[in-house]
Formats: sequence, C-alpha cells, structure tokens
Amino acid sequence: MKTLLHIENLDCPVCAEALQSDLQKIKGVISAQVDYVSQTIALETADGEAVKKAIRTANRFEEVRVLDEGMYATKPKTRLKEWLLIACSAIFLAVGLLLGKWTDKTAVQIVQYILFAVAYLSVGYPVLIATAKNIVKGRVFDENFLMTVASIGAVALGEIGEGVLVMLLYQLGELLQSIAVGSSRSSVAKLMDLKSEWATRIENGEQKQVKPEELKVGDILLVKAGEKVPADGVLRSETAVLDTKSLTGEAEPRRVEKGGELLSGCINAGGVYEMEVTRPYADSAVGKILDMVENAASGKAKPERFITKFAKIYTPVVCILAVALALFAPLLGGLIADGRLYFKDIDRWVQSALTFLVISCPCALIISVPLTYFSGIGACAKHGVLVKGAVYLDTVAKAKLVAFDKTGTLTEGDFTVQAVYPETGVSETELLSLVAAVEKNSSHPIAKAFSDYQTSDEISAVREVAGYGLTAEQNGVPVLVGKAALLRENGIPCMERTSHNTLVYAARGGVFLGAIEIGDELKKEAKQTIVELKKLGFARSVMLTGDHEHRARAVAENAGVKEVYASLLPDEKLRKAEELKKDGVLVYVGDGINDAPVMMTADCAVSMGKLGSAAAVEASDMVLISDNLSALPKGVEIARKTRKIVMQNIWFSILMKAAFMALGACGVLPLWLAVFADVGVMLLAVLNSFRVRK
Repeated sequence: MKTLLHIENLDCPVCAEALQSDLQKIKGVISAQVDYVSQTIALETADGEAVKKAIRTANRFEEVRVLDEGMYATKPKTRLKEWLLIACSAIFLAVGLLLGKWTDKTAVQIVQYILFAVAYLSVGYPVLIATAKNIVKGRVFDENFLMTVASIGAVALGEIGEGVLVMLLYQLGELLQSIAVGSSRSSVAKLMDLKSEWATRIENGEQKQVKPEELKVGDILLVKAGEKVPADGVLRSETAVLDTKSLTGEAEPRRVEKGGELLSGCINAGGVYEMEVTRPYADSAVGKILDMVENAASGKAKPERFITKFAKIYTPVVCILAVALALFAPLLGGLIADGRLYFKDIDRWVQSALTFLVISCPCALIISVPLTYFSGIGACAKHGVLVKGAVYLDTVAKAKLVAFDKTGTLTEGDFTVQAVYPETGVSETELLSLVAAVEKNSSHPIAKAFSDYQTSDEISAVREVAGYGLTAEQNGVPVLVGKAALLRENGIPCMERTSHNTLVYAARGGVFLGAIEIGDELKKEAKQTIVELKKLGFARSVMLTGDHEHRARAVAENAGVKEVYASLLPDEKLRKAEELKKDGVLVYVGDGINDAPVMMTADCAVSMGKLGSAAAVEASDMVLISDNLSALPKGVEIARKTRKIVMQNIWFSILMKAAFMALGACGVLPLWLAVFADVGVMLLAVLNSFRVRK
C-alpha cells in the first residue's frame, strides 16, 4: 500500500537522508522517500502496521512531527527562538572580545571565558547533541560533525573566540538556509490554496456544507461569488464567469454557458450559480495537481541522484584529507626544514585542516539542486502544467523532437455529425439511431458526436476493438461500427468514401448499412504552439494518428506539423514511436486510451488533463490541466531554465569550494572566514534557484 505523510520541522537535506535510511530499515516498509523541501514522506508498505511504525520513527527523529491527515505545513515559522539565541550568542561574544582588548588580568579572563562559553552553548548545543546522537547511530560524517570538530579544535588551539564565531556563523547560515527553503516551500504550498475547504451541496432543497472529498458524481452544488469551484462538473445555471488564473495561468476571465465544464480550483468571478459534479475529488483538476506536486519528489533528476551519491562519498574523503593535512604537512615541514621527522608548526597546520573541513561542507549542492527542481515544478504548476517528477523536467529540457496525437490533442475532440450516407433501403434516422446506440457505450471522443441523439435501439455485448471501432449485438444480430477495415476483416464489403473528416461505417447482420461523416476542428492555439516549439529549438514535429491519410494531412497542414503518419493501429503507433526515439529524446503529446502504450514508451509523455482518459493521464509524465496546448511551450521554457540554473549551481558550488579549500589548506583563510565563505556560497546558490519562479 502507498501512503503519503505530511511532516514539519525538517529543513536539512542530510537529516532527510538519515530519516529515510531509518524508515527503510523498518520491517514491512518496501520503500521510503523523504523530501525535505515539500516536507513529505512517500511510503510503500506491506500493511498498515508498517505505516504506524514509520510514523512513530518519524516523530522520534529530531524535531520532526507527522501532521494529521489533510494538514499541510504551509504556515511559515517565526523562528523567534533561533533569532534570540543567535542574538544572545552574538552579544556575549562581542562583550567577551571587548573585555579581552581592555585588560589581560586573570579575573577578567575568567569572566571572558564564561561569556565565551555562554555564547558557544547558546548556538552550539543543538549541534553538539546532534553530533553525539549521530555518532551513536553510526552516522559520523555530516555537517554537525564538521562544525563540532572545527569549533572544538579552534578552542583547543587557544582560539576560543574564533571557535565561538565558527558556531555562531554556522547557526546563522542554517537559519538563513531554513528561511530560504521555507520561502520556496511556501510558494509551492500556495497551490494547496486551490482546494476548497468546503462545498455547499443542495439536498432536498436545503444547503449543506460538506468536504470536497465527500462529493459524489451527480451531486448538485451551489457556488457563491468569490468561492472556489470545489470539484469538476458542469454548469446548471445559464452562465458563469470564472477566474482561472490560479489554475491555468491565464489572467482573462472565462465565460461558461449552461452545460459547459467547470474545473475545480477556479474562482467564481460572477454571481451565484448551480453546478453538477461529474468527477470525484480524487480525479478532479485540483486533486490531480495536489497529488502530482506532492509526489513529484519520487522522480529525481540525474543531477539530483549525482549530488546524493556525491555527498555520501565526498564528506568522508575530505575528512580523511583534513586529517592527512594536520598530520603529514607538519611532518613534511620538519623534514624539509631540519632534515628530520618532527611536527613543525603543528598549530598552524591543524588550523588549516579545520578550515579545510569547514569549507568542504557540501550544503550548497545538496540544498540548491533539489530546491531548484522543486521551484521549477511549482512554476510549471502555476502555468497549468503538472510535472510528475524532476526527471521529466530534465528530459523535456533536452528534447528536440515532439510527436502529437491528432484527435483531442491538436483538434478539439468535440465531434459533430457533418453528413449521413445511408445505403439504399436504409433511412438516415435508422442509421443514426443504430450508430448512436452503439457509440453511447464508448469513451472515444468520436462517440461524443452522437451523445445528443435520441435512440430506442437496444444494444448489448458492446466490445471495443482497439484502433478499429466497436462490435455489438442487437437482438442477437452482430453489429459493427467503426473503420472500413473493421467491416472488411469481418468479410463485409462496403463502399469507402474520401473525406477530410472522420468516417464511421456501420453494418448489421453482415450487411453494410452506410457511413456517417464526423467533423472535428483544429484547436485555436495548436498552430501557435507549433511555432513556439520551433522557436524553442524543436527541429521536428510529428503527427501519429489512427485517422485516415487525407484528414490527418489536412489537420497537420493547418497546424504546421511537417511529418504525418496516419492510419496507424495502436501497435503500429508504438513501433513508430520507438523508431522516432532512435533520433533523439521524444516528447509525445496525446489524450486517448490508445495513446497509453506510446506514452509509456516516450521519453516524456504529455497528456490532456481535462479531456484526457484516466489511462493517458496515468501513463503520462506531464499533464496540461486545461487541455490548452499553449501551456506546453511554457513548460518547456521553464524546464530549460530550471536545468540551466541547476548546472550553474553545480559548477559554481564546486569551483568556489575548490578555490576556498585550496586557500584554507594553505592557511590563507582564517576559520571564521571559512564558515562565512561556506554560508555565502550556499546562500548564493539558493538565491539563484529562486530565479526559476520568475
């Protein structure tokens, strides 16, 4: 079973790794993913007992607390206690340093040491306790250990003030880091505001407030001015005006007529209206957004995985190098100076080793990289693009090849009957009635063309033949509705027609009854989307469709798509996608159940969130919330900016660390300045990650 726990008070990436390790050791826990940025724990367990054990483990870890179901850690902490302790430490340190400048009498020195001790313990006690606990648990090489060794080492060398300053600067940096992470977290947490706390359901003429999760398909709701739409549904009143900016990024209000679709998360910008629920909350637009944002941490990008592995190897290595610097450099100095082995200038080299240790802390990398991806996922969500993981941001950022399905993707998917061609002896009404009766059992977009047709025909045993159409029975007589190929395969001759539109052929009892022409319009934003993708460097745009050649090419020409592969069955579509992948990273955009296999094959699959089938949404890596294709170029743009900033942070952090570590090893950098440099690099990398939001 899969469970998502919301937690609070976890701001440290190293702590998140440690907690994750503890959770994975629990019997019954198959996998555990702890994300300190979104403050979630994604668990896969064998049973409910393992979940309870995981909750107890998390609650015992540091200051972490598992929140009750439905709660989110969205409120920023005041952190008054941390600020007071830092201020207290700074004041006592300053007074102690000033006393040392005025006099060197023994009594004054004792007071000075007391002031230094108070200053040190004010900010250092959490670090010392964490270090002791981690050593007992076998987790030695972390930032707490580095700072404990550095500060105590400075005190042992007689640089008591510097030892206190090291701990003070470190804790100040930790606090600033926590605030920075909280800022990014709160920007994404605003997405949680899309969810309505309550919905007003009309029962027997009375209004009753219920939670959105309690709503069922068919419930009638009352939405007042300024309220959020609590669930996906259709409008029962004559008109409604919606503010969709929070959901799609579009600032212009949208007017919906009676029978039109309403997406949860939109705000009622007009008067009171009634609506009917068409999807349960879990399948609604808001439900999908929250679920995908919360679970996005499970799909880590390659740079994230690299940083995690890098940090595990890097910290022990630099500790060994620091010990080697403290021991072998003075021995070598003695050998060079006097030709014999002894520790020359050992104080100086131990201080250099401590400085080297402090600078080596990999915080800038292990914080800024996941934070950048998290910001990128949040930025995409605010523009109507849901991303299931950082790995897909990375993938789409590198793509140059995009393939589209036709129906419901490049076209509206709202089919209407354009013409009816009955055979001799068959009336238009008879043909339409039979086809409508069969198509009402299908979820294919073409079936919607017949949704308004009234039919008295009784149909049974309806079965979908993927890529061909439908088979059914009428009073025991076999009925076929679909492509001409479906009829031919069943040995029924039929007269095929040529049209840019889709043709649905029908037969009953082995006799061809006629054909119906179904029309579908190109989406108004489709052409501009292709133009924008070309500007972003997509060298090839391809259409893969099961529709016939003439119609496919007409749509492709209007949309600006150059390559067209038509009349494809699902397995042929899959093979074509596999061929395209050989030419580079493939982004596939589709919406139907037939697209699911291709989506699983593509490097990055994009589905239509509003009209798309559940199978397509499940198989996809990115979802366009409102079916608006213009959100795709925006998502690509954000993905590329995210990857660019990630690489900037990686190279900046590594190069700056290397430069400062070299200076520290040479003894050029004092210990307090090393801490300042470490904190500075981390904060610059974090601030750079915030640029993704803009």
